[in-house]
Order: sequence, then structure tokens, then C-alpha cells
Amino acid sequence: MKKALTIILALCLAVSLLTGAFAEGKTMVIGDTTFNSENWEETTDPHRTYNGWACIRYGIGETLVHYTDTMELEPWLATSWENDGNLTWTITLRDGVKFSSGRDMDGAAVKQCLEHLLEVHDRAPSDTMIDTIEADGQVLTITTKEPLPALMNYLGDPYGCIIDVDASDFDAGIAVGTGPYKVVDMVTDDHLTLVPNEFYWNGTPKLDQLTIRTISDGNTLAMALQAGEIDAAYGMAYESYPLFENPGFQFSAIQTSRAFFASMNMTSPVIQDPAVRKAIAMGIDKEGFVAVLLDGHGVPGHGAFPDGFSTFGGEHVTTEGYDPEGAKAVLKAAGWVDSDGDGIREKDGQKLVIRWLTYPSRQELPLLAESVQATLKAVGIEVDVNCTASRREFLADMTSFDIYASALVTAPSGDPQYFFTTSCLPGMSYNFGAYENEHVNDLMAQMATEFDPAKRGELAVELQQAILDDNAYIFCSFLQMNMISKATVSNYTAHACDYYQVTAELDIEG
Repeated sequence: MKKALTIILALCLAVSLLTGAFAEGKTMVIGDTTFNSENWEETTDPHRTYNGWACIRYGIGETLVHYTDTMELEPWLATSWENDGNLTWTITLRDGVKFSSGRDMDGAAVKQCLEHLLEVHDRAPSDTMIDTIEADGQVLTITTKEPLPALMNYLGDPYGCIIDVDASDFDAGIAVGTGPYKVVDMVTDDHLTLVPNEFYWNGTPKLDQLTIRTISDGNTLAMALQAGEIDAAYGMAYESYPLFENPGFQFSAIQTSRAFFASMNMTSPVIQDPAVRKAIAMGIDKEGFVAVLLDGHGVPGHGAFPDGFSTFGGEHVTTEGYDPEGAKAVLKAAGWVDSDGDGIREKDGQKLVIRWLTYPSRQELPLLAESVQATLKAVGIEVDVNCTASRREFLADMTSFDIYASALVTAPSGDPQYFFTTSCLPGMSYNFGAYENEHVNDLMAQMATEFDPAKRGELAVELQQAILDDNAYIFCSFLQMNMISKATVSNYTAHACDYYQVTAELDIEG
């Protein structure tokens, strides 16, 4: 018994020493509201739906091109690229880059990665239109099925993270990339543990261990940062900001193209009434929502892109303004009247009830539902809110909702084509309302082959106006990105594209 006890004590001591050794060095914990299955960010595999966001945000993967904060392209894993004016792109890769597995990032490895992406991903094939890929040393030659001016923009999307296909564990969802950190442990909806990539090509990572902790509730996130359980936070609730406006903490803020917007379900009988869509658009108080419920941390939306965004910002389009009296007149003219005096309009015996589907992990969305519910009630529309983390189940049943409110970065690549391709064309991944307009389809066909940036901007304005004239989408606000960290943290920086949170320069004192 004494011998057994001695062995047990020795083992405990060994485990303690190992644990201590593992925890030694410079460590940091980031609390994040979005690294979870609810947001389609349940792993670090960029070839799986929207999981590429975790791959690129947390310094695991990198793409061929990098976006500046004005959303212009600059070299990253690729040093240069050129198009022949038609189908062929020639891309020169950076020398001296290795994956965290130790494998060289050469043309053959990138070709293998992109071909795997095209084989398994839900959006990349239709986005990139890639036909063939050839590799010769550090040079890639890509031909597309049709002329595609935005190819390099698309390859900067998080799904374009270049990973070592042979070393990545796709079953576990763990990608092996070229970034400053690599994954050593991951539990979906709980945490991600990262350590430095010893082969990193662009400097030495400052941290010995980085943990991304999933904290989906904004208030819980605030308490964790206050208590020192985490060192930095992404997705903090706005009402918690004053808690950190002191010398012990710091903010990094930037305007983004992440839109909080409503998609009309065009298969819903009540939504098919253009008067109802118009009245809803007129009955949403965007300025009040931003000023009061968001406490000014954002900007009201007009079009699909923020005002001032490149040449195709929202200031170039005309949309319905907040006009409750006008909304009442539109509904009355269409036969929607409150005949029983309960405040809700009816037509042919049917109450004007809108089923509003949304989700809680983006803190702005429940607040938007609250605002819309109040302002639309004032014009005689009842809003039945379903704010659920299980929104996928309802999206799969088109009879279960009338409007879907979500968050989307409308120009993640700096090019306007992305939003219209994913959200406005029939059958595409983000066209949750089954919207279809032949004029929009024709304009998209023109944009798909237009290489002139000025003409692409003009088409983007025309496309926005077309979908706004249909009142098929209502752009309520755009996110002002705020990332909060302890004063001891350095280089935890917000970017307009909402990527690049973790770099080799991320550091913490002590």
C-alpha cells in the first residue's frame, strides 16, 4: 500500500510539473462570442462552410492576398499576380514560407489546397469559377471558366486560407496553415488552444500559448474581462463598454461593412404583398436603433454597403426612410385596416403578423428585433420574434418565417460582387429569402465579366437600387468594430475586413 501510494504521489508530482511547464512562458486568453457552431465557426477548417473565419482570425491560416483597412489588395502569400485580360491568371508565390507542419509552401502544395477547396466547399466553386490550376515551382497558373475580374478578391476570403492538405485533420476540423500559430487543442463551443508555429516566415510569435475561449453571452464576456479571467474580448455588449473606459483597458475600433439587415422571405404569402414590404421598410427606425439601442456604436444603413465605402457606398442609392405615417397610408391603401381596434391591421380576415427569425450570438440582432417590434407595432404590424441559436432548422423550412435578420460582411474582399453573388442570386448560399429578379440577374452577369473598377462600381449602385426598389432587403445598420483588451496587451487590433485579430505581433506584458 505504501509503495502504491508513493507511486501515485510521484505521478501526481510529475503531472503537476508537466502542467506547470506547459503553462510557463507568456500566455494570453481571448474571449470570443463567435467561435461556435451557431455561427458556422465550429472548427478551424477553412474548407468547411464559414470555418475559415476562425482559421484566419486566430493566426492559423493566411491567404494569397491581404486586405488593407481601405479594403485594397496587397501581397501576402502571393507576391504578385496578373491577368491576361480574359481567363488566365499568373500568380507568383512568396519564397521561404513553410506550413506549421514544416512542409514548404510551394506551387504544388497551394494547387493541392485549392483543388481540395473546390472539391468540398459550398461557395468557392461558384465564386472563383476556377477551371484548371497548374503549378511550376513558385508559380501558379489559374484558368477560370469565365472571365472573373474579382478572382484575387475571392481568394482573400477566409476560405482561401492556404493549408497543408496532407497534414490537416479534416475529420477533427483542425487545419495546418502558414500563420504564426498552430492548433494543439480544440473543443467546439468551448475553446481553442494555440502555440507558436516554429516555422513562421514573418517574424517570431510573441506568445507561448494563446487560448480562444468561447463565451457567447456578451455580459458573461464582460464579467470575465473584469475578473481577469481573459485578457481581451471580441463581441462585447455595448452596454458594458463604460466598464472598460478607464486606464486599465483599451479599445481598438474601426468601421466595417458588416451589415445587420433583414431578408424578406419572398415565398411567404404576406411578404409577397409589395405594400407590406414597403410599409415594413418605412416602419423601421434605423437612426433610433443605432442611437438608442446601440448607443451610437454603429451607423444607420442605406444600401448594401456603408456610406463612403469606395465608389458604391450607400449614399449613392435611394431607400425608404423612417415614415410611420406614410407606412400607415401604404397599408391602408392596400386594404390592411384595423377593423377590430386591437392595434393590429387585418385583411380578408388575416392579421398582419410578421414572423421575424434571428439569432442571439450577434448582440445587435436581438436589439434590432426589439426595436422593430416596437416601431412596426405603431403602424399596425405585429412582429413575432423567434431569436434562436437553432436558426438553421427554421431556415430549412421556408414556411416557418417571414423575415430573416442576420449579420453579414457585405464586402469581405473589398469588391461589391460578393454580396450580390451570395445573397441575391437564385439558389445561392445566403439568399435565404429565395429572392429572384431577372434585372438583377442580368446586371450580375455584366458585373461578372467587367474588369473596369469604375464600371463595376456603377453596376454595384444599380444592383443596390434594384433590390431596394423591391424592398427585398432592409439594411438597418453597419458595425463599428470594437475590440477591448487589458492595457497590458499590445497589437490586438480591429480591421475593416474583420480578420487578422491574431498576428505574430500580438503580445502581453508579464
